[in-house]
Amino acid sequence: MAALLCATLVTVLMVTLDRFTVGALTEEVAAAGKRVATQMGQGRLQYPLADHPHRNIQVVDARGAVVASTPQLQGKPAMTTFMPAKVATTVVCGGVFPSGQCDIVVAQRVHRGAEHWIVYASSPTISPWVDPQLAALIGGAVALLAVGITYLGNRVATASLRPVRAISSELDEINAACPNRRVPVPPTDDEIHDLATSVNHTLSRLHTALKQQRQMVADVSHDLRTPITAIRAEVEDALYAPQETSVTRLGKTLMGGLDRLQAITRDLATMAKLDSGAPDVREPIALSTLVATELRARRTTKRIEHALDPEVWVAGDCSQLARLLASLVENAERHASTTIKVTVRKQPGDPSDDQRFPDGVAVLEVLDDGSGIPPHQRELVFQRFTRLDAARTRDAGGAGLGLPIARQIAEALGGTLHIEDSPRGARFVLYLPILAVTRSS
Repeated sequence: MAALLCATLVTVLMVTLDRFTVGALTEEVAAAGKRVATQMGQGRLQYPLADHPHRNIQVVDARGAVVASTPQLQGKPAMTTFMPAKVATTVVCGGVFPSGQCDIVVAQRVHRGAEHWIVYASSPTISPWVDPQLAALIGGAVALLAVGITYLGNRVATASLRPVRAISSELDEINAACPNRRVPVPPTDDEIHDLATSVNHTLSRLHTALKQQRQMVADVSHDLRTPITAIRAEVEDALYAPQETSVTRLGKTLMGGLDRLQAITRDLATMAKLDSGAPDVREPIALSTLVATELRARRTTKRIEHALDPEVWVAGDCSQLARLLASLVENAERHASTTIKVTVRKQPGDPSDDQRFPDGVAVLEVLDDGSGIPPHQRELVFQRFTRLDAARTRDAGGAGLGLPIARQIAEALGGTLHIEDSPRGARFVLYLPILAVTRSS
């Protein structure tokens, strides 16, 4: 590429130099002819007609006869026969000139009395390379330039790509056994620095995801081990002492563990669906109607009070909203002393000022009268497999997936779910974009 560019450069340079020298030579020939034409207009000619050994001049009368000429063309006819209107230039090869030689000829019309005479001035053309020594000098300089560009380009490219090789080498060595390693970031402020920084950010996210995956596998294994162990113990007892139990009693005992296994697998399937980002069907939903239906169908030992504002419409999936409500109510049932309060209302404006709720906000609150959650632990409950009450047994508490799933559903529907202050107990507040439709819609 360097040789090609340099060859193009020398070609353009030589063509430009040739045109410049040819133009300058043409101007000199025209000036020599004009000098003779001026002398003719004054009625006198000064010899020698040309002041350059390689320049020829002829004076031709109105009949085409040569009346004056430089010594090289003495006794020869006119060097050309074209008749200019005033001044004209052409190139003539051969003829009165030596074989193989081409001359630049400038013809000028001169008034002599009532007749029109012509003065021809000529000079040999210049070769395209102008001068062999000059052409050799330029060619050699361009060749050295090509070699220099190639060498320096190779050095610069090698130095520039050295950090890329270091990044590539480090990436080849990073695996699951050492996920905390990072690629080296060069000190330069360029694209490679940005690339290394971006790679490290990606590796950090992958490391975090890998840690979460390992933690999830460990937690799931622990949560599954407890009901499986209980089921196995019951079955073994029944096999060793069949006379001390019955199918009905054994079935009732196993159903609790099976319910827990089913709940865990259901939560894991829901999480996998939400994590995949699969699109859900959005339809207008009367939030108050949905909440009232779910609360009527729910069996609980706690008293549930509700205040449901009608005409609160949202866009979403009924099954997902029902799952979200179930997670909030189940959490409240485990912590409430006697009463759970559920409220649905709508309010104008955007509580977070991020323009996510242009038509207003649909608010769902679930409040229990339990001991509440300390402010510094409120975000922990939305992490997967996190349960704050370590004294609870696994069967008494949840698997630690309900609230994280509820938040994922809220965010998938364009809303938010968090814990707000309350005089007593835990107050979970869901904000969803309100849907401006009527009941007939």
